[in-house]
Amino acid sequence: MSMESDLAVIRRQEASIVFERFDEEQAFRLGVLLRDRGVRDGLPIVIDVRTWDRALFFAALPGSTDANADWVRRKVNTVRRMGRSSYRAALEQNAPDGLFPQRHGLDPQDYVLAGGSFPIRLAAAGIIGCVTISGLPQRQDHAIVVEALCAHLGLDHAALALPAE
Repeated sequence: MSMESDLAVIRRQEASIVFERFDEEQAFRLGVLLRDRGVRDGLPIVIDVRTWDRALFFAALPGSTDANADWVRRKVNTVRRMGRSSYRAALEQNAPDGLFPQRHGLDPQDYVLAGGSFPIRLAAAGIIGCVTISGLPQRQDHAIVVEALCAHLGLDHAALALPAE
């Protein structure tokens, strides 16, 4: 596994994971899919599914903390600002401290370079929101979100999965 191979796969994921439509019902089903996975595997995660104007699904599983909810907020801000998954942004910036370089003018209280947030892209409208989890290492957060999106959309996850570590 290399950063370059992960970036190539993430670009393919972002191009392939596209919704024809997205509404409250889809947000709920996607959120429940992630929650069920988290409960089944005992994952200490926070889950957030939202459009840019409002949260549509939120869950905090046992072992997660308020800090995870704040990481979610910062990851959401990163996806909205950068127009790509937060893991892709993190890899592209390659900042060991997880913070944007000062030249971007982004307050570290509000933005973070950490995986786990993936854009909700509509075929006819572009990015309208994102799906985010926090609580695990960033690559794992990202992989779980992508797996759920693939399952929700009926896409071949094996063809879009990050290479094994």
